[in-house]
Amino acid sequence: MDLSRRTFLIGASAAMSAAMPTGRSFAQSLREMSAYQRMYGPIDDDLFPIPEIDLSRINPAYLRRVVEYQTAEAPGTIVVDPQSRYLYLVMRDGMAVRYGVGVGRSGFGWSGSAVIKDKQEWPDWYPPKEMFEREPELMEQMGELPGGPGMPGGPGNPLGARAMYLWQGNKDTLYRIHGTFEPWTIGTNVSSGCIRMINQDVIDLYNHTPIGTKVVVLSSPTGRSKRNQTAARG
Repeated sequence: MDLSRRTFLIGASAAMSAAMPTGRSFAQSLREMSAYQRMYGPIDDDLFPIPEIDLSRINPAYLRRVVEYQTAEAPGTIVVDPQSRYLYLVMRDGMAVRYGVGVGRSGFGWSGSAVIKDKQEWPDWYPPKEMFEREPELMEQMGELPGGPGMPGGPGNPLGARAMYLWQGNKDTLYRIHGTFEPWTIGTNVSSGCIRMINQDVIDLYNHTPIGTKVVVLSSPTGRSKRNQTAARG
């Protein structure tokens, strides 16, 4: 996969203007606003419609853009920084596509390396038993799916439009990178350990991320992140 700047010429070139220094002209600001309105506009040709994002409810620092990013990780690697609440798709030449994310709230952190072993569009959601124990009222929202009690994919599903499943060796970590229909939560510590993204962003990442992609979730500097604990909902 070519992860040079050319790869993201269409999907991210407009976002690159957002990395311009402060003091840019009014015309440049208008172009930036227009670019983000297109980037986060409605998607009507997917399995389910995805509404446009109300950008006034999201800190612009967490909108998609191409940035300089120095790392020893190879191009194509996904690096998640829970402290800054950013996800980076590493490109060549010291660049990366940066996305804002929502990460695990206190007690639900996770760090380490994993591999994307599965990807699904409009995934079903199967809450783990630990979550049912904490929130037994969830069972009322579940249906009987082939894999057991769960919620079918769709607009009401907390995994959103896409999900990428993180494995370590032959073990499912139960953590996912997934979309959300609550985009205002991006940039916060809100999930139960999963990495949530704006649906438009997770679709973009999904389209550039093959099975087998390495994912590195950085440790919290406070040392509070937990490795390999049981995940819950995203």
